Amino acid sequence: MPLTNRIRLSTLAVIGMALSLQLAVAKETPPAPVEISSFSGAYLAGRSAEIDNDLSGAVTYYARALSFDPENQQLQQSLMLGLVSQGRFDEALVYAEKLKTTPDVERFSRVALAVDTFRKKDYEKAKYWLKLAVSSDLDKLITGLMTGWAEAGQGHTKEALEHLDTLQGPEWYTVFVAYHRALIAEGAGMTEEAAKSYEISIRDLSAGSAAPETWLRAAESYARFLARDGKKQEALKVLDRSEEFSVGRPAVAELRGEIENGQPIAALVEGPTQGASEIFLNLGTALNRGGGEAFVRLYLQFALALMPDSDVVLMQLAAISEQQQDAEQAIDLYGRIKPESSLKRIAELQRGLNLADLKRHDEAIAQLTTLIEAAPDDMRGYLALGGVYASKEDFESAAELYDRAVTRIPAPTAEDWSVFYQRGIAYERLKQWSRAEPNFLKALELFPDQPQVMNYLGYSWVDMNTKLEEGLELIKKAVEARPSDGYIVDSLGWAHYRLGNYEEAVGELERAVSLKPDDAVLNDHLGDAYWRAGRQLEATFQWAHARDMKPDADVLASVQKKLKEGLPALDPKAAGKVLPDTPADTKEALPEKKSELVVPEAPQVVTAVTASYTVQRGQSLWSIAAAQLGDGNRYTEILDLNPQLEGNPGRLVPGQELKLPAGN
Repeated sequence: MPLTNRIRLSTLAVIGMALSLQLAVAKETPPAPVEISSFSGAYLAGRSAEIDNDLSGAVTYYARALSFDPENQQLQQSLMLGLVSQGRFDEALVYAEKLKTTPDVERFSRVALAVDTFRKKDYEKAKYWLKLAVSSDLDKLITGLMTGWAEAGQGHTKEALEHLDTLQGPEWYTVFVAYHRALIAEGAGMTEEAAKSYEISIRDLSAGSAAPETWLRAAESYARFLARDGKKQEALKVLDRSEEFSVGRPAVAELRGEIENGQPIAALVEGPTQGASEIFLNLGTALNRGGGEAFVRLYLQFALALMPDSDVVLMQLAAISEQQQDAEQAIDLYGRIKPESSLKRIAELQRGLNLADLKRHDEAIAQLTTLIEAAPDDMRGYLALGGVYASKEDFESAAELYDRAVTRIPAPTAEDWSVFYQRGIAYERLKQWSRAEPNFLKALELFPDQPQVMNYLGYSWVDMNTKLEEGLELIKKAVEARPSDGYIVDSLGWAHYRLGNYEEAVGELERAVSLKPDDAVLNDHLGDAYWRAGRQLEATFQWAHARDMKPDADVLASVQKKLKEGLPALDPKAAGKVLPDTPADTKEALPEKKSELVVPEAPQVVTAVTASYTVQRGQSLWSIAAAQLGDGNRYTEILDLNPQLEGNPGRLVPGQELKLPAGN
């Protein structure tokens, strides 16, 4: 695999101190809306803006279309949802009122009106709005939980708990219902009832795997409840269990310190308004699993309407903005995090990355430099700034930065592998292999069998025509660990190609393209392998396909030349040696993808497959990883090892045989 692809996988990737930096093309500022003088023109412009995630433009155009047809309910619905998604909740209420009896949209219109009555503490009216004519399992859960909180707001705790007990639905209901039951009971001083419900909410890992963030919120709330009840050691044990589920959450570290120091501990959720906000936060995070960002944004904005200063909700909304490549909005949301929040440093680091997304590199560097100076032992700052330097191809500055970072690590641990890995990449890009190689080896020493490191180091050896067998073996191990990673599979295919093993190269590169069909470089590689394997017609088709994907200039020039001339004939004397022709190779710009800051997590060693597991009824990948591997976060390793799941945890079914990683 050329260096470009290895960097795509790794230069900005972090697992140990958990900073994943995939810099994206900054979203261009949309043009000012043009004057539109027809209903159809305004409507189509609104639809186009909505598809492009330009919510501001969509709202403007839909409002214009509605001026031509004021009673059009479809337009009213689109405008209401657009306004909510933009955080313009009060403006949306006008349309929610108009649509309150329209079955197709009442799941949003009536719920929006209920949110408003919660803000006004008019809980009787809220219960009225929460009665829907048509509802799904999700709608029943939302309205059921909100009705319970409305009863609690009226002082009807018994009725509230009885109402929650009537909520029947899929298995994943358990964690939500038990958690909110515990919150309501706790608020009413029903200690035994609250403790029982908290235990149920965190006992069921299978249901919790469907909503890991909710499970973790329930665990944090339970620990707070126990600490306030004078049960310090029990509270700390709940936090221990929480960290087994997910390591390195700032809120948990902060709470642990407060409990150990005997500080006063506040409840996580207090009262009906916060309770209702918590419902939307819980469901928004549970639904945010790719592809549903617009839907998730609605629920998070409902949560924010109820609690405008919620740091947790603001962080989630900022992450959604990043997923939709709206760096400006993300910067604004991160900037609203309170200075005293445990999330403030993460927000500021992420804000710096979003500045880089917008090509405001000087501001990004200044911001991240200040953060490093404020906490020189926090490796996340170095990794973030190093990623910005790498995006500019300023590898000299990146290397100097990582040199400084290493001086702050007197006794490196497994969590520090990424710093050495990134330093190795910086030196490799500076063509200082004698300084790069020891860093890759150190990273593997700290985190044995780390797929990205094995992939980068293995390919580098093959590419330099040294340690060929060792390099190929490292890449093979990386593929075993990440069989569904198209880039790593491409690396194996390209290594075979460079060694002249064309048939093997074709097989691996075909698999890589099937895993990552939208990547021009991978398609280009497959074309090269086809040509060398004597399949010129297929090679031409593959190159043409790569060309049509509008790749970077260097790749495009290489592909166009091959479409005219093919590949040059091989020197017979080169048999068994690394080949000289390396199209689209070492000097392309770093691919630009969206930034993301992840809370630190302890690395998990991924090794060869040594065991299988039969899926039981009611299990999920998260619960299997938690039970079999000791950490629910390791579900991604199981996903990588089982291509039949096609990267989708939802394809899991009872009776299915799964491969599990060794060392579990």
